[in-house]
Parts: sequence; C-alpha cells; structure tokens
Amino acid sequence: MDLSDPPRRPRAESIVPMINVVFLLLIFFLMTSRLAQPDPFDVTPPDAVSETAPETEPVLYIGADGRMHYDGAEGEAALTRLAAASAGHPNIQLRADARLEAKALARILRHLAEAGLSRAELVVQRP
Repeated sequence: MDLSDPPRRPRAESIVPMINVVFLLLIFFLMTSRLAQPDPFDVTPPDAVSETAPETEPVLYIGADGRMHYDGAEGEAALTRLAAASAGHPNIQLRADARLEAKALARILRHLAEAGLSRAELVVQRP
C-alpha cells in the first residue's frame, strides 16, 4: 500500500495581474480623453451646397431667436468669452439656425468684428 502524497499538478498562471493592467489602461484612457459636449440647444443649419467642411475649433451656437451660446455662457457673455478664448486665432465657427433672421445675424457678425474676430465659417447642411 502506497501512503505517499500524490504528485501535485503545476499551479496555473493567475490572470488577475493582467486584468488589473487592463483596468488601469481603461481608466487612463478615460481620464485623458476629451469627450464632446452636447449642443446647448437644437440648431438646424441652413441648406446650402458646400465642398469643404468647417475647420475652425471655437463654435458659437446661435438659435432661431438670436440666443447665443459659447462654453457655458449665453448672450453678450458668450461673445466676451469667445473673444477671450480665440485671441490667438481670429477664426470661429458659427452654428446658426436656418430660421435666424438675416438682420440678427448681421448684428452678431458686427459684434464679432468689433471683438477682433475677422473670419466666421457658417456651418450648412446639404439640401
């Protein structure tokens, strides 16, 4: 009768360290990524045929009623904050509603020119 211990099988590799590394990488990428914020209000761009897409980064949202929004500020405060944020590059992107009156848009463009912003790209959609 053999009373010796049976031979032990080699212990399998643990995957816990690999899971820890995966979760650390996931947290790192979530913390360093820049998530897009939702639009402050619904804007329906005007219909037009355009060959190029807008390239500028600061975006001023303009509603059908002339309400302006930029980076959490509304109205004249939005224009002030936009002018301060784009001091190095005078190009901005306008996301104006199609129902916005031309007179209101002209007034806003005049305010932008007074703030030192020399070029505005209007976002349009294909008809």
